[in-house]
Amino acid sequence: MTSPDDAPQPEPRPAPAARPRLVFTDPFDQQTSDDTDRGWGDASGERGLDWYRSQRPPHHGEK
Repeated sequence: MTSPDDAPQPEPRPAPAARPRLVFTDPFDQQTSDDTDRGWGDASGERGLDWYRSQRPPHHGEK
């Protein structure tokens, strides 16, 4: 007769490897290059009245 202590014991499993931690940051905290005037090809950040008049949509008419 066998005793409970003589029964084969399962081998201990190794600890699972640590999973990489996911870090979620707010993407809107960082400014992208196309959010700037330079990103749109404007050499200077200063825009005059002529620039604003040239950017008027056609449905606003000419004044």
